[in-house]
Amino acid sequence: MAKPTIIECPTCQHKVSTSATSCPSCGAVLRKAKRGIFGKLVIFAFWGFNILMVLWIWAGTQGAVESQAGMSGAEAAGAAIGTGIGVTLLIFVWLIGAIILGIMALLTRPK
Repeated sequence: MAKPTIIECPTCQHKVSTSATSCPSCGAVLRKAKRGIFGKLVIFAFWGFNILMVLWIWAGTQGAVESQAGMSGAEAAGAAIGTGIGVTLLIFVWLIGAIILGIMALLTRPK
């Protein structure tokens, strides 16, 4: 049976196993755990999805505002209502997607 290698903590010189991520005596970080490839892809997808949703909502509302020039009162009201419904739907999709990708990001974090 292999004996685990012991090192000294650089902060308190306490004897610590090489498999430990932090010193049990002083709490100093000995090595930082890293995400795997799938975890990195999930984080990239999470941030990319959030940025895409912000840009999509911003572009949609800006397009609706610019298209209302020259419309009658009823047309402008209809466009505003349609824009409101569209933005509400996008926020709902954003919320569901962020929850799902956020849970996946939490499940793939380094141990």
